Order: sequence, then structure tokens, then C-alpha cells
Amino acid sequence: MIATPLVKTAAAPHPHPNDFERKRIERALKARKRYRYVSPSVVEVAGGYRIQSPCCSRNIDPEGRIIDIALLIYDANRVAWQLFRKDHVKAVWEADSTFDRLVELLALLNADPERKFWQ
Repeated sequence: MIATPLVKTAAAPHPHPNDFERKRIERALKARKRYRYVSPSVVEVAGGYRIQSPCCSRNIDPEGRIIDIALLIYDANRVAWQLFRKDHVKAVWEADSTFDRLVELLALLNADPERKFWQ
């Protein structure tokens, strides 16, 4: 019998998405300042998470359907979180800011003082 050597595998270059962080984001969104009466959802995407929510203000979608709120991408090379906001007119994601820690990103997203996300 030949012994199989123990092989260490390198850490995944993109540790996101994962259930732990998705649930952490879901819990954090409960503390948001705007549109607290809707239930946003956190969708796993390659390298991060997309936040969606019903459009209660009817500013983006007059029918009140689900719209994109934010895109959170983990950049493993920079060891940083990138926050994107949706330009609903052009239907593209625009870079907003970069954070060292997810908790800092979520604090800005929850406060949204300039109404860039929760419209």
C-alpha cells in the first residue's frame, strides 16, 4: 500500500460568495435607514453579493417590482470590498467606493445619506 502524501491546497482566490457572509449581510440590512418596510434579498454572484429589493418609492420602477440596490464584490488581490450602485437609466453598475472591511461598507449602505442606493 502506498501512502498518499498530505497536500495543502491554496486558499480559494475568491472566498465569496459564502453562506456566512450572505447571512451577515442580510442581518445588517435590517438596520438600514431607508425603506425599512420592504424585505431586500441578498443574491450570491461571482465574487460577491447583489442586493435587490422591491421598489416602494416607484422612482425606478412605477410597478414596484424588484430592483437592484447594490453590488458588493470582494477583491482578493487588494483585500478590499468594492461597492457598486446601479445606474437604472443606463442599466449598468457604477463603482461607488472601496472598503477594507465589510462592516464599513454595510454602514454606508445602511445610512445611504445621499440616497444613491435606496431610491
